[in-house]
Parts: sequence; C-alpha cells; structure tokens
Amino acid sequence: MDDPDVRPLFPRPLRPRELVALDMLAALGYAFVLVVNSRDVHHPAAWALIAVMTLPLVVRRRWPLPVFCLVAVASVAAMALGVAREPLAAAAYALYPVALTTRRRRWEPTAAIGALTVGALLLAVLGGVAADPEVRRIVETVVLGSLALGGAWTIGRAVRERRAYAARRAEQAAEHAVTEERLRIAREMHDVVSHTLSLIGVKAGVAAHVADRRPEEALEALRVIETTSRQALTEMRHMLGVLRTAPGADTGADTGAGTGALSPAPGLAALPDIAERAAAAGVRVELDVRVTDGLSPALELAVHRIVQEAVTNVVRHAAPAACRVLIDDEAGQVRVEVTDDGPGRRVLPAGPPGHGLIGMRERVTAYGGVFTAGPLPGGGFRVLARLPLEEERT
Repeated sequence: MDDPDVRPLFPRPLRPRELVALDMLAALGYAFVLVVNSRDVHHPAAWALIAVMTLPLVVRRRWPLPVFCLVAVASVAAMALGVAREPLAAAAYALYPVALTTRRRRWEPTAAIGALTVGALLLAVLGGVAADPEVRRIVETVVLGSLALGGAWTIGRAVRERRAYAARRAEQAAEHAVTEERLRIAREMHDVVSHTLSLIGVKAGVAAHVADRRPEEALEALRVIETTSRQALTEMRHMLGVLRTAPGADTGADTGAGTGALSPAPGLAALPDIAERAAAAGVRVELDVRVTDGLSPALELAVHRIVQEAVTNVVRHAAPAACRVLIDDEAGQVRVEVTDDGPGRRVLPAGPPGHGLIGMRERVTAYGGVFTAGPLPGGGFRVLARLPLEEERT
C-alpha cells in the first residue's frame, strides 16, 4: 500500500520539453565536470571531444542509438588521447534509452549482461590490482566502464519488461471488464425480456386455444398480453436509459429526448408485480418476505431478478401451479427460496435451451453466495439462493 505521507518527486509525468531540459542540465553539468578534471584541457581536441561526449545527450530520447554510438566513440577517443579520464558514464547515460526502446531479440544475453555487471561490481569492490599505476588505471577504466554500461543496459531492459507487463495486465483487465459488462447486460436483458415474453407466450397460447369456444376468455388473455407488453417496454426503456447515461450524469433532469428521470431499479417492493403477472398466467404466487433490515439497492435488485426468473420458469414449465416465495435475512445472509407444486422434471419447449438457471447461478456467484436448484422429493421444484450480507458487491 502506498504511504499517503510520501509524495513523489514529480507529482505528474514530465512533458517531453521538460525531459529535454533535464537531459540538457545533465549534459552541461557533466561537461563542466570533465573540463575541470581533464588532465590536458589545452589539447587541440579536448573541447571538441568533451562537447561530442556530452551535448548529444540532450536528444538521447529522440535518437537513442545514433547518440549512443557518437558518445561512445568520442568517450573512447578521449580516453585514448588522455583528454579525459571518464569511465564511460556518458555512454551509459546514452545507452539507457537504447535498452528501453529497442525491441528485444531472442539471442540477446540480458541475463548474462546482468551477471557480468554484478561480477564487475564485486571486482571493483573486492579485487586487487597490480601496483603499476598505468595498469591500474586501465583496469579501473575497463571495470568501471563495464559496470556502467552493463548496469544501464540491464536497468533499461528491466524497466522495459516491467512496462510491457503492466501494459499486458492493463489490457487483460480491460478485456475482463468488457466481458463482465457484457455478461451483466446479457443477464439484465434476459431477466427483463424472458419473464414478460414467457407470460405473453402462455397467454397467447390460451387465447388461440379458447378463441372459438370462449371468446371472452381469449379477450381477457389479449388484455393481459397488452398490459404485460407495455410493462416490458417500460422496463426495457429504463434499462437502455441507464446504459446510455454517462457515469456521474444527472439522471434526474429531463434529457430532452423524452425520457425524463430514470426510475429506480426494481427491488423487494416490486415483487407483488411479479406475483400479479404470474397469476394472470395461472400460477398462484404466495409472497413471504421477512427481511428486517434494509438491503442495498444492488442486493435488492439481485433478489428481485432471482425471484423473477424463478417464477418465470414456473410459468413457462409448470403452469398451472402454486408457487411460494420466501425471503428472509437470518444469520447474516439473505435466503431466497422459490418452490412450486408443478412437475419436478421440467419439460423444456422445443428450441435451444434457456439461460435462466445459468443466469441465476452467475448472479448469486457474483455476490459470493450459494445457489441450488432441483426437483423436490414429493414433487415440484425448488430454487434456493443464499446471498451473504457482509459480501455485498456493488
């Protein structure tokens, strides 16, 4: 966890111009150090070599490889001519963006470079050197130069791999979020549409069956179909309005498109509407709600959708039947139980199988709950869902 009292050196990412300014400051500062420490500052090539070693560092981020090659050649030439005793620090500074931006090749021995760098560090700290000053100077230059170049390359590659890993994780997280959102929308669409269309299908079948013998009953079925279809259209418009509303937008004002304020998501108060519609299809629903504490809107919506889908399955596969809905919140969880006295083995209609039980299971799993469904020993069918109150997820 990040410490809130620790503030980063730069509160925001630096702009390209600011990065160039930092590189210019580093280049000028290092050029001053080389001039001060130069053993032969009056050499004809001294100023030119020092300038070539440092000034190109200003554009190292734009042209990494050419800048590194130019600085490295100038550094080697300066050491060979005795102009500057420099352990390839400028070349290492130019090598870092090369390692950071160049695509890694399969044959690239980055691990070996890192190991050799560690070895050079140990040699510089613990190793002994010959007494000859000239030999000692050469060895120190080689060791420190290898340490600087190897360290710059290894760090640059490590940062590149870390950024690539972070980018892959962000991409995977985005794909996961899109998939979750698609599943959520699919569940909501299924819950809204399947209940009403199942009722419409049942009543349409009744109307077609009794149209010749009992026209008044067929007319009543058509009235139910009309009412149910209007309710389905209202729910569909509500859901589409929520999906079209940007996060944080004021949904209470009229949008100008005729939608007005968005109605709240259905919860426990809307359960009688489910019972009323099911009764029109020949399923008598007994509601027994024993919730003592208020539930969050998200949890109420989940309970409503589970009851809606379970009753829809009774209407679709077991009508006419009696159905009992029990909801309580004992022992830190919400228990939703829907039982009926219809045939325990559901006879699915022709066509592809539905997604009702799958959708309910996914919804309950999203809340960390437990879901079971199956026929009862004495006949009928039961759907049981347990949603933990302490695990509510928004």
